[in-house]
Amino acid sequence: MKIIVFAFFACLLALPLSAQTWTKSFAEAETLAVKNGKNIVLVFAGSDWCAPCMRLDREIWSAEGFADAAGKDFVFYKADFPRRKANQLPQEISDKNAQLAERYNTVGSFPLVVILSPTGKVLGQTGYKDVPATEYLGLLKSFGR
Repeated sequence: MKIIVFAFFACLLALPLSAQTWTKSFAEAETLAVKNGKNIVLVFAGSDWCAPCMRLDREIWSAEGFADAAGKDFVFYKADFPRRKANQLPQEISDKNAQLAERYNTVGSFPLVVILSPTGKVLGQTGYKDVPATEYLGLLKSFGR
């Protein structure tokens, strides 16, 4: 039993400690952005089918220290579009993500990272880049200047 408990805690410690913090809804992201004077990073992703989306999550959003550094300037929301039945989102969230895509991702690019002002103005957009997380954060910040 002690071995099982030890293994469980060892696994927990192995997980990235600074994984990106995502707001639960775009409305929450908008509210926090206005309240705190931060820009919004809106990410369109296909979490269970889009290989570049998975790489962006693993290499950038989950990179050590990224969440702390990025959280000083941005509020994050992921509009996910999973395909597998087991990963489907509640209908209300799927509908709201579809509405966001109609407004901000009309060509259906995945991943698409859109930087918005607190009032919803598009400041810039990018996708997956094979660069260090610090360089990616610099790119995101460059859109807000």
